[in-house]
Amino acid sequence: MGESVRIERSGDRVVAVLDRPGVRNAIDQDMVDRLHALCAELEEEPRILVITGADGVFASGADIAQLRERRAADARRGINTTVFRRIRDLPMPVIAAVDGYALGGGAELAYAADLRLGTPRVRIGNPETGLGIIAAAGATWRLPEIVGAARAAELLFTGRTLGAEEALAWGLLNAVHEPDDLRDAAHALADRIAANDPAATRATKRAMRAPASAHPEIELELQAELFESPEKHRRMTAFLDRRTDRRAGGDTEPEETA
Repeated sequence: MGESVRIERSGDRVVAVLDRPGVRNAIDQDMVDRLHALCAELEEEPRILVITGADGVFASGADIAQLRERRAADARRGINTTVFRRIRDLPMPVIAAVDGYALGGGAELAYAADLRLGTPRVRIGNPETGLGIIAAAGATWRLPEIVGAARAAELLFTGRTLGAEEALAWGLLNAVHEPDDLRDAAHALADRIAANDPAATRATKRAMRAPASAHPEIELELQAELFESPEKHRRMTAFLDRRTDRRAGGDTEPEETA
């Protein structure tokens, strides 16, 4: 039996491939354990994380065979909740590259990412109430943050799924790509993020994830730290040098800062 999560590492990113083809990448305890181990690695050495699924499926949900046998004590342990929260709280951005089904726990894993790319084959949603449970691993509060309270209520109460076009229109997906292009698109997005200062990116994510009561003080403190950074001075000096060179060459068009 192969690993339920295949890990591909490079200098500035890690790709995690959910790989349980016999059950459409359903999330079981072994997958949760492997994701916890990956989070521990990325908390120690922050890198961009891309999560995707094998064989044209992201994750069809939690493993129903295991879920059926769980009792009240298991619910209170927050088996999926805990690892999805840990993924959400990773220092660097998380990109979900979603193809095919992302249902139940699979959808909640995608909601835990900072950015979501999809394909025309996407079917995403939370059918939990039809199985006699609730979407208890983040959907009831993350989904309203992403699509708004009314749309989240519609999805969670009815259990219907969204196709790619509707998910894009609702802001649940950032972009849609053909299946053969999905991985490349995720890497292109990661490339754009990686070109920026990692410390500034981590600080931006911290500020975005902070509660409303922490603002604006958290931005001011994070900015104060970055203002003392040698990398800030280096990047701004390089920007000013490029602008001087362009003006000397007669180019008056504004330059992007990143």
